[in-house]
Amino acid sequence: MKMNKLFLFQWLVLLIFTKTSLIFSKPHKIPRLTPLIENILQDHSNTFSSSTNDDLPKEFETYYYKQTLDHFNYGPKSYSTFKQRYIINSKYWGGSNSSSPIFAYLGAESSIDGDPLGVGFLTDFAPQFKALLVYMEHRYYGESTPFKTMEEAVKEEDNRGYFNSAQAIADYAELLLHIKEKYSAKNSPIIVIGGSYGGMLASWFRMKYPHIALGALASSAPILYFDNITPQNGYYSVVSRDFKEASKSCYHTIRKSWAIIDKIASRKSGLSYLSRKFKTCSKLNDSFELKDYLDSMYSEVAQYNSPPSYPVTIVCGGIDGAPKGSHILDRIFAGIVAYRGTSSCYNMNPKPSETGLGWRWQTCSEMVMPIGRGENDTMFFSAPFNLNNFIKDCKKKYGVSPRPHWITTYYGGNDIKLILQRFASNIIFSNGLRDPYSSAGVLQDISHSLQAVHTRNGSHCLDILSQESTDPEWLTMQRNTEVKIIEGWITKYYADLNALKKGKMH
Repeated sequence: MKMNKLFLFQWLVLLIFTKTSLIFSKPHKIPRLTPLIENILQDHSNTFSSSTNDDLPKEFETYYYKQTLDHFNYGPKSYSTFKQRYIINSKYWGGSNSSSPIFAYLGAESSIDGDPLGVGFLTDFAPQFKALLVYMEHRYYGESTPFKTMEEAVKEEDNRGYFNSAQAIADYAELLLHIKEKYSAKNSPIIVIGGSYGGMLASWFRMKYPHIALGALASSAPILYFDNITPQNGYYSVVSRDFKEASKSCYHTIRKSWAIIDKIASRKSGLSYLSRKFKTCSKLNDSFELKDYLDSMYSEVAQYNSPPSYPVTIVCGGIDGAPKGSHILDRIFAGIVAYRGTSSCYNMNPKPSETGLGWRWQTCSEMVMPIGRGENDTMFFSAPFNLNNFIKDCKKKYGVSPRPHWITTYYGGNDIKLILQRFASNIIFSNGLRDPYSSAGVLQDISHSLQAVHTRNGSHCLDILSQESTDPEWLTMQRNTEVKIIEGWITKYYADLNALKKGKMH
């Protein structure tokens, strides 16, 4: 699975979905957004498994920028700095004299180790644009953490306050201006590109820093999953639809399985039975652990249900392909094996990754996305999002309450069509409708330069991944449409620039 090893999102580690479960007195965890390149790239490339900086081709050069810690304060500590990692590829660069564009990839909630090879949109189309390619790492992730390790950073009250999206896009603004100066590229237009959380950052960057970025490609950016703009169950409704379209029998098997799991777990030695049945690496403590694992897997395969493998079909193939007369839980387990492969055991309680710890803080501060579902409105067990409980859990964990309305206050979201058509421009909102996060994406054009490009069968961030010989025509057409729009922005920019130089701009 192409991004089965980063993004996600990573991935969405991305993809590592932690699910809603307040009815089991479990903390509500908001799914990772960005493609997990470690999980996804593997599915889209036979030659790439995972990468580190050392594995990158020579044309990718790594640099470190002395970045400002706090862009919005003038206290003594705000003048502190940290090393922000970024990667440059100048192989296709037309040079400063040609005023060729800069394609800038905005890192999301993971390191950028896999991004240069995984996010192939930049390298695939750089030759025709003669573009300089830049990949920037999000503060606190990868090697760009100001305070030792992620675990230490999120524990220190003073330090984690600098860990937010506004600071991150301010980092990108400062770094991009530095790069333009470094390469004497004053007149080179910048196109920012991002996927998932990074896609949100790209759209917000264009709105906050229009003087730096000419335009933005925001892939799979669920900018409307805040403040109840999108129904809570939007995400899980799409997951359910994906499964139902793949196989109605598979869909119904999954839907029936939750009550059976709970029923068996309530019996004496029931959890031991379930542990053996599902070959868990450690004994289950409650039925939620198993249900959460399955919830995460189903969500993951739906989010990344991309060609040519189509993971939902793989899972359902296992479930439907179990021997006739198999117990419903044997069929569910067959789905796990079909997707995960044969293993001596399956880990239901993985240790949180470093980037998972960072995303947990982000969702407990500003990225409050009310994702949940009710009783019988999806194929999942009931797990509504309860804001009061979510606030209590975050306060217990970090000592501060999340700010559930801040994203829409700072970036907007409510009445987005009315607002953005009045002042925003040059943003592509791209989505694949098989992606559960598309339920909170912009799916209709807002104006002639705020365009929605989506495909019926696309999945999360599929359009910005590398081109493959197996790509269906609809995916190729989606990418070509995006490239044509970007070409139009750049053509108009150069026309305006020439008119300005000649004093003819009105």
